[in-house]
Amino acid sequence: MNQRNADATTDEPSGLAGFVSHLVELRNRLIKSVAVVFVLFLALFPFRNELFRLLSEPLSRYLPEDTAMIAVQVASTFFIPLKLAGFTALFLAIPFLLYQLWAFIAPGLYRHERRLIVPLVLSSTVLFYVGAAFAYFAVFPIVFGFLAGVGPAEVSFAPDINEYLSFTITMFFAFGFVFEVPVATVLLILIGVVTPDQLAEKRRYAILVAFILGAILTPPDILSQFMMAIPVWLLYELGIVIGRMLLRRQGGPMLADDEPDPDPGSPVPSGPTGGPSGSSGSPATASAATAAATPRQHETEKDEDFDFDRAFEEIEREQQSLDETPPGDDRQDDPQEHFQEHPAPEQGPETEPDDDRQRKLSEDGEADRERPGEPPERR
Repeated sequence: MNQRNADATTDEPSGLAGFVSHLVELRNRLIKSVAVVFVLFLALFPFRNELFRLLSEPLSRYLPEDTAMIAVQVASTFFIPLKLAGFTALFLAIPFLLYQLWAFIAPGLYRHERRLIVPLVLSSTVLFYVGAAFAYFAVFPIVFGFLAGVGPAEVSFAPDINEYLSFTITMFFAFGFVFEVPVATVLLILIGVVTPDQLAEKRRYAILVAFILGAILTPPDILSQFMMAIPVWLLYELGIVIGRMLLRRQGGPMLADDEPDPDPGSPVPSGPTGGPSGSSGSPATASAATAAATPRQHETEKDEDFDFDRAFEEIEREQQSLDETPPGDDRQDDPQEHFQEHPAPEQGPETEPDDDRQRKLSEDGEADRERPGEPPERR
């Protein structure tokens, strides 16, 4: 058992009981997460209108004079600030939610990997908030200024509050999650999935993916697309640099020193002395293992070279020859000759009496041929 399994299964139930315990733990963490979000929502509900006023500030500066956003639906003036309070509660609960996620998957990690939980949670939280702040202070003013100025002069620019809320929430979470690229990059490097050199070689594909994400998650203007793609690319490069530094500090990936469990059907790896790893081996052990594997290999090759079509043709020809044999053929008189030409298939213990009778008949026939001049009655 390797270190991961030893760490993950210590004092834990196995089988169905272990699966149920994991489900119970997942339920408890989900309940805690929902409870925290609900408490924050109750605390923010009285300030829902102030929150919407703060959210609409990047757009309000670009609206024409004596113009404000509109509410198309009847209940929008109540439900939109309510939804904003809920999203704000979820936004503020991100650190707690990330901690619950990492704490749930921690039992399946190595001990030295569990020490990464606190740095990963802190870095993920900080990068998420940095991405949201970048969208609010840098992207929104440029995007709204562009959208307010490209329309016809005869059209009054007055967005609906529901559409504006959907747009801003999408941008907040999009920039927050794409700013997690360094965390994902460093994590993949530390666990040995990729190396910094491999990521550097695939840089052009990373840039392509960054621009595709910018085209999907941002408005149709080219400026906002570049404002998402370029930070994602720079963060990708930052993750490679940090991954190189951490690898130099610890001397390699975290999983490099851990050996997987040997496969029961695979050969035992040899150690320095020629035997199994961790025990004193000898050439005789290796030769015995090779001799045990050789017959199996020959059987496999024999099965692969077997021609089924030729075997079926031979069986059909033999069956035709048996059908064409006349009833009074001389070969029927000599049982020994008949059995030599057509050997009987192997039979189980239940047909042993028939074999004994056939053997006696053949022995009697041989005795008769050895004594041709003796009278029949004395035989």
